[in-house]
Amino acid sequence: MAQIDDRYGHAGAATRTDAAVDEGLRAYMLRVYNYMAGGVFLTGLVAYITFSAAVVERAGPGRRGLTEFGQLLYDSPFKWIVMLAPLAFVFFLSFRVNKMSVGAAQISFWLFAAVMGLSVSSIFLVFTGESITQVFFVTAAAFGALSLYGYTTKRDLSAWGTFLFMGLIGVVVAALVNLWLQSSALQFAISVIGVLVFAGLTAYDTQRIKDGYHAVIGDMTATSKAAIMGALSLYLDFINMFTMLLSLFGKRE
Repeated sequence: MAQIDDRYGHAGAATRTDAAVDEGLRAYMLRVYNYMAGGVFLTGLVAYITFSAAVVERAGPGRRGLTEFGQLLYDSPFKWIVMLAPLAFVFFLSFRVNKMSVGAAQISFWLFAAVMGLSVSSIFLVFTGESITQVFFVTAAAFGALSLYGYTTKRDLSAWGTFLFMGLIGVVVAALVNLWLQSSALQFAISVIGVLVFAGLTAYDTQRIKDGYHAVIGDMTATSKAAIMGALSLYLDFINMFTMLLSLFGKRE
């Protein structure tokens, strides 16, 4: 009888442990999504404020003009710094996060989101506000469905990693080349392939972030940094999928 009681005691302890892990995982993923959503919101806010400060509305033909700030941002060599600055932040966070404090990592993430807002503010010059809004909500719905799939599926998505990484490198290289070629056909191909790549990365990254939680259980500092880096991955998936869909379906000014 004592052995039976001991057996059930261990079963109860295991159940409580599993429940604690599940609760911790949910809190961890919620933190990841909160960081990611906050970053997207900050990017959108900075992009709109930047556009408002850079562009002046006028009546008649050529109704939009650039302020001095707009000329600096969109029509000078400084635009290359603005375009490439978010990439520099990504590399900085990826290589330095383990040596940073949690507070410094958080500040770096928010600065990255703000700088990305400067970089993407030019979409308001190219596309109508209505189409930007429509594509944003389409992207949000697609991202939510793909991330939910990555979180709930029992299928191991790790095999996707190499294929998706190769696709990502191809998209980045092609996009850089097209900065000089300015080919509409190449841009269309980049956008189509990019949507597929970032859709796959959304599901893949969600599962990777979820599985990675078990490696940082019990270490609050490591958990906090992992949540920030997880949010960065999902943020990049969302922003890139949004810009690719906007390129395909956005209504131009």
